This record gives sequence, structure tokens and C-alpha cells, in this order.
Amino acid sequence: MALAIGIVAWKFWQLYQYPSPTFHTKAFKATFKDEGSLARLALFVVLAHYAILFVFQKGLVDRWNDVKKWMIVASRLARKWHTPAALVALALIFIHVIGAFLYGIELDFSNVSGLLALLVLLPVPISGLLRYRKLDKKWHLRTGLAFAFLFLLHAFL
Repeated sequence: MALAIGIVAWKFWQLYQYPSPTFHTKAFKATFKDEGSLARLALFVVLAHYAILFVFQKGLVDRWNDVKKWMIVASRLARKWHTPAALVALALIFIHVIGAFLYGIELDFSNVSGLLALLVLLPVPISGLLRYRKLDKKWHLRTGLAFAFLFLLHAFL
């Protein structure tokens, strides 16, 4: 949590240093796209937890003991780093969204898919907190997977 707050504070300080006429330049667009790319890497760590669980549930690694041992280690690491990576990703996504709004939004596929992904992302941390307190009925997983789909559309198309 401290790292995520530190990232947001640092990036806001950097944004404060930009003169307002530079918000609509290619250099500024590259800056906030970099935060999106870093958020993408953090989200892959977050999604790895679900991908590994899916592989175990389908029994795809039962035949290979060596691979299964490495998958168990990867599963433990993914579960341990799921929440911290998600917090860092949320901070980077927040900065990415602020940068996109400062640059200017046009109604093209990339921007619309990003806005839809943002709307679906909003309940994910809340349902994750409810999941942690055992009050959630699979909403964290459902909204997380919907966000992952929209995020992949936004990032790669």
C-alpha cells in the first residue's frame, strides 16, 4: 500500500512539473503510456494466480511431477504477490487514466475500451476486500475476469 501511494505521489509531482501546453504533445502521450505498460506487467502477475489455479483445476500438470513441483512454487508466489501487485497496478492505472484525460480523449476503440475497462475495474478492489473478509460470492473473480478481458482488448488491439 505504501508503494502504491508513493507511486501516485511521485507521478503527481512529475505531472505538476509539466507546463499545461505540453499535455497535448506526443512526448506526454508516451509518458502516460509508459505507466500503462508498467501496469500491464503488474496485472500479468495478478492474473498469474488465476491462470495457475485453472491449470491445477483442469489437471493439466498431473502427469509431470517436475513441472507440478514448479507450478506449486509458482502458485504460492502468485498467491503471495497477488494483492501487492494489484495495488501497484491500481496506482499505475490511476496515473495512466489521469494522463489520458489530460492528453485528451477521442472516441476511438482504444479509448472506449479503456474507459469500459476502468468502469469494470472500479468494483474489483471493493469485492477483493469483501472476498478477504469472506463476504464475497465470487464477484471478485467475475469482475476481475471481465476487467482482464477488457484490459487485454485495450492493451493489444
